[in-house]
Amino acid sequence: MGPCPGALLPLLLLVRATALAPGSLPAFLPCELEAPHKVNCAWLFLTSVPRFSASDPQSNVTDLSLRCNRIRHLHRRDFVPLSGLKRLDLKWNCPPSSLSIMHWACHMTIEPGTFLSMPALEDLNLSYNNITAVPALPRSLRNLSLSHTNILVIEPSSFGGLLALRHLYMDGICYYKNPCGRAVQMAPGALLGLRNLTYLSLKYDNLTAVPRLLPPSLQTLLLSYNRITSLGPKDLANLTALRVLDVGGNCRRCDHAPSPCVECPYRSLRLHPDTFSHLRHLQGLVLSDSSLYTLEAQWFSRLKNLSVLDLSENFLYECISKTTVFRNLTTLRKLNLSFNYRKGISYAHLWLAESFRSLTSLQQLDMTGIFFRSLDSGTLRPLTRLPALRNLSFQMNFINKANLSLFQEFAHLSQVDLSNNRISGMAGSVGSAGSAGSLASAAGAGAEEEVWSSPRRLAPGPQDAPGSEEFMPSCKTLNFTLDLSQNNLVTVHSEMFAGLSHLQCLRLSHNSISQAVNGSQFVPLTSLRVLDLAHNKLDLYHGSSFTELPQLEALDLSDNSESFRMQGVGHNLSFVARLPNLRYLSLAQNAIYSRVSPRLCSASLLALDFSGNSLNLMWKEGDLYLHFFRELTQLLRLDLSRNHLHAFLPHTVGSLPKSLQLLRLRENYLAYFNWSSLTLLPDLQVLDLAGNQLKGLTNGSLPARTELRKLDVSRNRIHFVDLGFFALATRLQELNLSANALKTMEPSWFGSQAAALRVLDVRSNPLHCACGAAFVDFLLQVQEAVPGLSNQVTCGSPTQLRGRSIFEQDLRLCLDEALSWACFSATLLLVLLVLAFTLLKQLCGWDLWYCFYLGLAWLPRRGRRPGVAALDYDAFVVFNKSDGAVADWVYNELRVQLEERRGRQALHLCLEERDWLPGKTLFENLWASVYSSRKTLFVLDRTDRVSGLLRASFLLAQQRLLEDQKDVVVLVILNPNAHSSRYVRLRQRLCRQSVLLWPHQPSGQGLFWAQLGMALTRDNRHFYNRNFCRGPTTA
Repeated sequence: MGPCPGALLPLLLLVRATALAPGSLPAFLPCELEAPHKVNCAWLFLTSVPRFSASDPQSNVTDLSLRCNRIRHLHRRDFVPLSGLKRLDLKWNCPPSSLSIMHWACHMTIEPGTFLSMPALEDLNLSYNNITAVPALPRSLRNLSLSHTNILVIEPSSFGGLLALRHLYMDGICYYKNPCGRAVQMAPGALLGLRNLTYLSLKYDNLTAVPRLLPPSLQTLLLSYNRITSLGPKDLANLTALRVLDVGGNCRRCDHAPSPCVECPYRSLRLHPDTFSHLRHLQGLVLSDSSLYTLEAQWFSRLKNLSVLDLSENFLYECISKTTVFRNLTTLRKLNLSFNYRKGISYAHLWLAESFRSLTSLQQLDMTGIFFRSLDSGTLRPLTRLPALRNLSFQMNFINKANLSLFQEFAHLSQVDLSNNRISGMAGSVGSAGSAGSLASAAGAGAEEEVWSSPRRLAPGPQDAPGSEEFMPSCKTLNFTLDLSQNNLVTVHSEMFAGLSHLQCLRLSHNSISQAVNGSQFVPLTSLRVLDLAHNKLDLYHGSSFTELPQLEALDLSDNSESFRMQGVGHNLSFVARLPNLRYLSLAQNAIYSRVSPRLCSASLLALDFSGNSLNLMWKEGDLYLHFFRELTQLLRLDLSRNHLHAFLPHTVGSLPKSLQLLRLRENYLAYFNWSSLTLLPDLQVLDLAGNQLKGLTNGSLPARTELRKLDVSRNRIHFVDLGFFALATRLQELNLSANALKTMEPSWFGSQAAALRVLDVRSNPLHCACGAAFVDFLLQVQEAVPGLSNQVTCGSPTQLRGRSIFEQDLRLCLDEALSWACFSATLLLVLLVLAFTLLKQLCGWDLWYCFYLGLAWLPRRGRRPGVAALDYDAFVVFNKSDGAVADWVYNELRVQLEERRGRQALHLCLEERDWLPGKTLFENLWASVYSSRKTLFVLDRTDRVSGLLRASFLLAQQRLLEDQKDVVVLVILNPNAHSSRYVRLRQRLCRQSVLLWPHQPSGQGLFWAQLGMALTRDNRHFYNRNFCRGPTTA
């Protein structure tokens, strides 16, 4: 019979499930439809532009993302079906080798006319691809990114016809991460035809001069981090519409560089006095990292609209106290002077030049990294009368004394950042600016000191990661914020905040405050609403702590665990009840476990973060802390994550405030949860149980009388869900089941509630993708609620589908109808043959068996010659397994010498415990071993008494001598002094070389192994003594 029709198909061929369920799958597989007109194909490791199904509404797609794939060749017809495309992202498909993580060589090929098939295309991103020329582009293009490519030559024809182009990015084409060995060559007037171009970025291109004849329509020009060492009026002559100009990093300050730096050939960037004189509309100017030592007033004299000026990372430490250039910059809103320090020097005081008084529109001033040690009223005197000043930043200045009261003179100040300094106390009073002298004169008087930190540590560090505003609000909307975090404060006194009654947010986190707060530390701060004391060493001993803050709404006491870890020290939390406006409180990461107030009481608290403590130990103390949260009568949100909880029993749930709407129990050790206890929290809307050890959603179901809208049980070990578990939770809208052990998704879990779900997250589950899996149909019914359904919901089994989309199937699991009929027919034919054979056997059994054995006896004579077929083993080793010494010698001496140490001449031994097949009888294995081996090797300790397996093996060897006339017996006697039987003595006379004695002297063992190897590889008939017999014949 011929093979089945499907047998020729590759066994590992995967097919799209469109053949199984046409018309019901998500559109644009394997990509994801994120919005009505946006398709996301990012990070799918595609090697070509996907061919979508004909049923997908391709003509409606306007936004396609193919970034971070492996597409190396773009064909002319790849985008023909997507003729309505307006935005196309091809970033990071074939990066230059120097930008690739593994430095793999790659070159992207774009066939002519590829992008011309999209006449409506407006945005095209080809950045981070190894292309060497600008491809033909549609005239409709408005935004084009060619950053980090290898386009080193720009000709007028490169962008021909792109009259609608407004934004062009060509950054990073030639720099230390993408080296090219030369500057990007841009022919004069190469971009002049782009009449509507308003934004041009040429950063990191190794340019040595400003490209000539740029479009006069330009409003933004970025030329930073090239090698342009001088600028004159002719360089920017026709750019009269320019509003933003960035020429920073062209003459770098290498002692502060975070990346490879080339020293400037001149002392600083050469600027002609009239370089910017014709840029009447300029609003933003960046001269950062240009090695400037002085500022010329003529540079800015005609910039009447300048609102942003960046002078950071220069050498303006003396100019700051003397310059007059700011007198005419009355429109300036943002000024950046950060990191204009003098290398290795920290000044005692900083005096700002009087010209700062003229910055009447200034809103933001950044003076990070100037390096001065004292902040007092003299420092900021020129700024006190600036009516628009909102933000001041003095980070990383090594300030150790600061007079905070000086900020009361700033009527409109909204934020002061003094973080990352060394403030440990208040600064003393200082005389007038005139008597104190300038920064330079203070340095000359011996007020300088060496800065021990290395330059790489001077870069500003990341701000504290903003926490969830559900538990701690931010200060962005408040009127005045003072940031003193990451300083050296050990104690806090009310004198520090004198005159700051209007302060609303105070950040003191990451200090070393170790005092016992008693209600007197913050007396002047009568308007304070947010107080951040996280990451300190506070001692909460007094019941009057923080009671001097009548308007306090948010208090962060997280990560103050040092005092709570001290055994035997009590902690008083009764102050919470005395803060009438407190809404948010964080006691997280404090390792609280004993000797605290038995109850928290508050009629105003809305959110409490109690994560990272030891509530498991507290609740083990009987009823002492059982009602710890009960008196928080208005509490809406409670976080009990990382509290080492192993159980959350109904009486525990009942002790929580009835007003709770959000409860977090993440990253505990909960293996059981009583779902019916949720009725004890009638207003609960969000329950977060992620990161626990739940193995199933059992023990009933979610109760009917619950307001639960969101349930998160991700990152557990759930492998089973009871029928109808979610059916009664009629208000449930968001369910997260990701990262569990579910192998299926059953509609019966949800009942009619499935249609009401807005989010159903089932990613990272080992779903079993069997043929006709019911969960596929169910997920298709609710596909709009399932995030990542197209490519992030993957199979866990069978093995060949692991990690693949659930919409891919194996042909071995899902056979077509024709193949099934063919296999059924083959099976039926086999059954009929078996029935016919058994019937013939019954009727003509003796004749059939006679013919079978007659043919079997005839085949060996006609089909083969004796000795031609190769044997499986060189020797079958027979020995007494009950004798430990003999067995040890066989396995550790005989086997090693003959199989492992003979190299290419190694012999293949047959050993009972290793090579006998299980399931066969003892005699079948014994017969097969004797007849499949060239020799039968008997290892004997004594020869006078032989029985059992040794005797049976010897008889089979003798039978083989009679049948095949082959003597296959070889004897090895381990104890030469033992009494020898008559057979052994006779064999020693007839065939001495087949009887070997084991020498106990090491000097004779080498000869023994040589003799044994010869005995096993040569026929015994060559060893017979010719004086006694001729030996067995083979004829």
